[in-house]
Amino acid sequence: MEMQAIQAFFNKADAFAVHNGMTISELRAGFARAEMQLQPWHLNGAGTVHGGALFTLADFAFAGASNSSGQLALSINSSISIFKGAREGRLIAEAREVSCTPKLASYEVSIRNEAGDLLATFQGMVYRKSLALAALMAE
Repeated sequence: MEMQAIQAFFNKADAFAVHNGMTISELRAGFARAEMQLQPWHLNGAGTVHGGALFTLADFAFAGASNSSGQLALSINSSISIFKGAREGRLIAEAREVSCTPKLASYEVSIRNEAGDLLATFQGMVYRKSLALAALMAE
């Protein structure tokens, strides 16, 4: 399966990410970069990026990386650690594969601002289904 087709699928089919202004800007085997321009609705009551927005961006990059082989992979566990807030600008999440077996795979995601400051790290594990991603894309 072509990487461009997988990238286009996630940028269209993930309604929650689309609703939140997130896109996968780069996708290759075991790697994905997702980006989001901060908007007022991404901020919490303290005026900094909401933890849920950071988690969603990391999860979106995680989804891209974990499905980059063309085999459907669904999250079974994930966690985030937040180190620094942001009030404006573009956020970039990069997901990298750490380990991959026929059924389970593990990923690390870093979220940075445009200046390169580390805002958060995310770890996730997926269960790799026997279903090809192409079957979902055909629906």
